[in-house]
Amino acid sequence: MRNIEHFIGGQTVVGTSGRHSDVFDPNSGKVQAKVSLANAAELDRAVRNAAEAQPAWAAVNPQRRARVMFEFVRLLNAHKQELAELLASEHGKVVSDAHGDVLRGLEVIEFACGIPHLQKGEYTQGAGPRIDVYSAHQPLGVVAGVTPFNFPAMIPMWMFGPAIATGNAFILKPSERDPSVPVRLAELMIEAGLPPGILNVVHGDKEIVDAIVAHPTIKAVSFVGSSDVAQSVYAAGAAHGKRVQCMGGAKNHGIVLPDADLDQVVADLMGAAYGSAGERCMALPVVVPVGEATADALRAKLLPAIAALQVGVSSNPDAHYGPVVSAAHKARIEGYIQLGVDEGAELVVDGRGLKVPGHEGGFFLAPTLFDHVKPTMKTYQDEIFGPVLQIVRAHSFEEALQLPSRHQYGNGVSIFTRSGDAAREFADRVEVGMVGINVPIPVPVAYHSFGGWKRSGFADLNQYGMDGVRFYTRTKTVTQRWPKGGEAVEQSFVIPTL
Repeated sequence: MRNIEHFIGGQTVVGTSGRHSDVFDPNSGKVQAKVSLANAAELDRAVRNAAEAQPAWAAVNPQRRARVMFEFVRLLNAHKQELAELLASEHGKVVSDAHGDVLRGLEVIEFACGIPHLQKGEYTQGAGPRIDVYSAHQPLGVVAGVTPFNFPAMIPMWMFGPAIATGNAFILKPSERDPSVPVRLAELMIEAGLPPGILNVVHGDKEIVDAIVAHPTIKAVSFVGSSDVAQSVYAAGAAHGKRVQCMGGAKNHGIVLPDADLDQVVADLMGAAYGSAGERCMALPVVVPVGEATADALRAKLLPAIAALQVGVSSNPDAHYGPVVSAAHKARIEGYIQLGVDEGAELVVDGRGLKVPGHEGGFFLAPTLFDHVKPTMKTYQDEIFGPVLQIVRAHSFEEALQLPSRHQYGNGVSIFTRSGDAAREFADRVEVGMVGINVPIPVPVAYHSFGGWKRSGFADLNQYGMDGVRFYTRTKTVTQRWPKGGEAVEQSFVIPTL
């Protein structure tokens, strides 16, 4: 059986903790590999390796660091099919969707190629008598990222792209459920010319996350995962004096006004609610039609569209989505479906019990649809993270606006309308971090930044974009004076003014 090991100092390092975790093939339900789980001593080895390599990397001029990123982009494009197939085999998403995972991460690397410009400071000549002031954005040193299972290519690149481009060394702790792609990315970075030790991959579970948060050499931690863990990591990291950004869960809403193009809404909902089996923090699992007539018309159009969806193995080019990541996650989603029934929501389409011929042991769920879901229901309040769409009916624009604004999560929201006035008011007032207007999955492009509000984001700075550059650097400001020779030196006991 294949063993997946750590990647430290530019090479594979066999784990010594004696602990391993199973890596499943979600299409068959069978174990396909074992991944080593590190202990604190193994993490310390990676951190010491990174700390030794980082000063020389930081001293490399930004243009030469950018050349490594440019070469990495070339290699990503050359290996994107390999990466997509490897990703799909461990995660379960279909290969076409896995391509998107890789390419959205690649876009952040492309942004990081501009680091010679992005990392420039500011300069003021003559701020005072023969006084100049300038600032520099310097790397922090050794930083770390903890990434989730649902985007094993994109989210690691969100983190290590800006971190490495700005001169840091990076410790990546990917999900133990689908760890192969992060290791392959690290190998390609070495092939692109990155010095050994600047990008290290250390596999593990909660034990290694706790060790990362507590390690004194690690100056910053970026985390993406569930909100409870995100909040815990944020608090612990801050207590250890680290810079921390933690992205948590989501319950994104799609508001449908009576003037919306319902055919377009339904087409958008199929991908946004059910794509990647709903295992996206920017999925759209709640649709809020305004008015009973809108709700009834939307429901009528949803039913044939859902019936036409095809669920299949990851390699099936005709499948719209594949299995969920694990048997435990499948059982969790099925538990929420039953809870929705128990809470009194109308189960319109039940996705439980799906068997894909020849892959009966796979972790498959057909699309599920609930109607008449109430905001008081736990299935509405919690993130289900599966192929489950809930209809919450609203009587007015104001009621629809308040649903995402009052929810505990504030990651993403979308509104579907032909009214520019309604869209503008909604975007201005809604208490959510990322807003789509007739866009079902409003993930910002790489040169903006990604981040939610409330329990979706515990951070002052968002992922990637200029916030990513700011997160992985600290500003040093220098005020300098070069007096002319022979000038009289005067004592002063008041605070300097210009």
